[in-house]
Amino acid sequence: MTSQWQNFLRNLGEWRGSFTTITADGTLRESSPSVLTLTSEDNGQLVRFGLRRWPPGTAITPGGGPAGGAGEPSYAIEQDYRSLGRQVVFFESGAFNKGSLQVAPNTVFGGEFGFIGHNRRHRLVHLYSEAGTFNQLVLIREFRAGSGALECPFTSADQLLGSWQGQVSTVIADWPEPEISDCRLELGEAELEAVKLQPDGGFVRLPERVGHREAFVLEGGWLPAPGRMERLIRRYDASGAWHSASHEILTRC
Repeated sequence: MTSQWQNFLRNLGEWRGSFTTITADGTLRESSPSVLTLTSEDNGQLVRFGLRRWPPGTAITPGGGPAGGAGEPSYAIEQDYRSLGRQVVFFESGAFNKGSLQVAPNTVFGGEFGFIGHNRRHRLVHLYSEAGTFNQLVLIREFRAGSGALECPFTSADQLLGSWQGQVSTVIADWPEPEISDCRLELGEAELEAVKLQPDGGFVRLPERVGHREAFVLEGGWLPAPGRMERLIRRYDASGAWHSASHEILTRC
């Protein structure tokens, strides 16, 4: 069984893409081109992270990232990692989930759901206001540099409806070793009423409000190929504390 650090290393490389804000009513704002790099040093014990972003409206190439002549980035950050924080979980495929450990009054709350495969990364960030109400999503579509990978179609309900089966890996907050088991999923029209369909094969299911008096669940999903679904699920208990995270890999029955 691989460690979370080894799973993290599956994300190494240069990823060219964009950040797109999606408002609570589903409106897509302008996209900001981005280049994210993850490089390994010291025999895999150190990972250097770098992110550059350009202003919204900057031209984006078909393979992701800024078009030629974009100029200097408007945002840049570098960071070194030798360990992973408790708030993030990496699964065997390299998919990951991270977010707030606890809902707290007057504090912004959020979670990120990251998928990887076919020289692609599809990430969705859920953001809530200080009052605990759903505020916006940030969709991050990334392509491995030079791979020629393509964006997935906008998700349709027909792509989700039906019976699915596969495997789920779950990590509990106070026990980082994953529990792996078989799973099945039935999605009918009633289940899809709470699902928000997204570009690039994405979808989300989330509460309109979060708090520390009732348990809740955040979910992000991706359809990387026809007949294949992945879901990342982050659960919080009735005190608003992070309880567990799961990654499902499913195929249509």
